[in-house]
Amino acid sequence: MALLKILIDNQEKKKLSTAIIHQKTKQILNALGCDDHEISILITDDAHIQALNNTYRGIDKPTNVLAFPMQEGQFADISPGLLGDVVISCETAQQEADEANISLVERLSQLLIHGTLHLMGFDHETGVSDAKQMEDKSLELLRKIEPNKDLTFF
Repeated sequence: MALLKILIDNQEKKKLSTAIIHQKTKQILNALGCDDHEISILITDDAHIQALNNTYRGIDKPTNVLAFPMQEGQFADISPGLLGDVVISCETAQQEADEANISLVERLSQLLIHGTLHLMGFDHETGVSDAKQMEDKSLELLRKIEPNKDLTFF
């Protein structure tokens, strides 16, 4: 029996249900065949994600999602089932959802997919073909977890 472990630190409980985050993450991991892996999700605000973005990427501004993969680098084989951490700014996600005229949950689904794909080695910043591959995979996953939506991904 596969053991999927999803750890969620939802610092924005008033805006977003932890149950929804868990459900969407489970759907994404199952669609990727990662139903025996572990992932950590942090839902936070712009100030916190800006501090993380500055510390780890040298970019001193908020962003929508950060991913910290545990499947790459020198010690990747220590915990092969540990995918890593995804951090999402609920503030930025809400702004982007409003701009795109979609719900916060829809934008969260997009950002969870984006972050999870980064944990699995996808990278849109390494070239046009890699960006296209990540976009295609993102849309494929979004169709699986939001089957009745008119889908656009930004």
